[in-house]
Amino acid sequence: MHIAPRLARSTPFFYGWAILFAAGSSQFVRNAVASLTLAVFMYPMSQDLGWSRLLIAGAAAAGGLASSAASPLVGWLVDRWGVRIVLTVAILILGLSTLSLSWATAPLAFYLAYGVGRVIFSSPIQIGSTVVVSRWFVRRRGRAIGILFAFAAAGMAVFPLLASIIIQSRGWQDAWMFLGFLVWIIALAPVSLLIIQRPEEVGLTPDGTPASDALGQATLAAEPTWTFAEAVKSPSLWLLAAAGGVVFFIQSGTNVHQGAYYQDQGLSATIAASALSLNALFAGVGGLFWGWVCERVPVRYAFAFVAALMAVISGLFITVDTAGEAFLFSALFGFSLGGILVVPTVAFADYFGRRSLGAIRGTTEAIVALSQAAGAIFGAVVFEATGSYRIAFFVYAALGVVAVLLILQARPPGAAPGLHGAAGRGLAPSRHPMLLDPAP
Repeated sequence: MHIAPRLARSTPFFYGWAILFAAGSSQFVRNAVASLTLAVFMYPMSQDLGWSRLLIAGAAAAGGLASSAASPLVGWLVDRWGVRIVLTVAILILGLSTLSLSWATAPLAFYLAYGVGRVIFSSPIQIGSTVVVSRWFVRRRGRAIGILFAFAAAGMAVFPLLASIIIQSRGWQDAWMFLGFLVWIIALAPVSLLIIQRPEEVGLTPDGTPASDALGQATLAAEPTWTFAEAVKSPSLWLLAAAGGVVFFIQSGTNVHQGAYYQDQGLSATIAASALSLNALFAGVGGLFWGWVCERVPVRYAFAFVAALMAVISGLFITVDTAGEAFLFSALFGFSLGGILVVPTVAFADYFGRRSLGAIRGTTEAIVALSQAAGAIFGAVVFEATGSYRIAFFVYAALGVVAVLLILQARPPGAAPGLHGAAGRGLAPSRHPMLLDPAP
């Protein structure tokens, strides 16, 4: 018998926090193949193997394209078979694909190994972890998702730094091998032993609120319950998805090339790696902050502000030529990155509810994965054509403005079609029934 149900009934605290820890471990280790980690490997691999940066970045793009095809299926599997099975298989494959990068000295082998890792990064881990946390938390969803992505940000800081240290002492091949084993050591036990799909399966309620609690009852009564078929007909779904695609285009294009860009600007490999780690550290701080914000203001306004901040910082990267500037702008970009990880995740759950969240997120993450692939390739193409990232940063800044305009049009859709009761009377989706952003 799976031990998680027994643990859920016997732990002296709300079991949702154990779910959050297990999901967070998967977010932490997915950074073995994150764009910031690849940024650390890009310079030594290109020098050692004679590969262009376009070729290396192309592996991230190939993985993104595959993820865009896989995400709808993964979302369906999350709803049908459960997050525990999906995440356990994902961690096993991620560790194996990362290990295999140690031997991937031919372009085709590198594309296969890294591409598989990026599929795991973008689809099952991203979808599974966020869906299960969103199902266990409603009123406290903002802070829970913020903590979840604090795990991700910690991984963003640790994995590139560890890779940089090992690359300098033992070479890039040993670095990939070490990261692969680390994936299994950290995440395999938590995701396989602790995950439960929904609190209702073990007689609990979201947030740990007693069933008799008036606030908990009001929150659940207000929660939307859209089916997947209903959600895909809502313009708000596609506006949020398009805005998410735009901001992750910016994120990927910046992060994949950030380490090499700093070295192009005359900064050392150590400075570049330190700036990337600072980026990750502030992503964790930003995630916690934006999660807190999401519980206090309508989520689309938080999302719009994050996109605007990312647009400004993208433009400022053009001016970097000192270590201080690299540290400052990396930190600010990381702060905005924490926002784009947390706020859209909260928005989809708040707008459409928990019922078909796996399938909904599977569809929207397909757009994100495709955009991340395009962003990485775009930066590489600009560099190969001009010898500089200047034009790319200008484009990223302009796209941030486009994202803001899309987000502001994505008003809460209200109750699912045909529903009545509290949600049907116009109560907007929210973690707190007093926090309203009225639907049109």
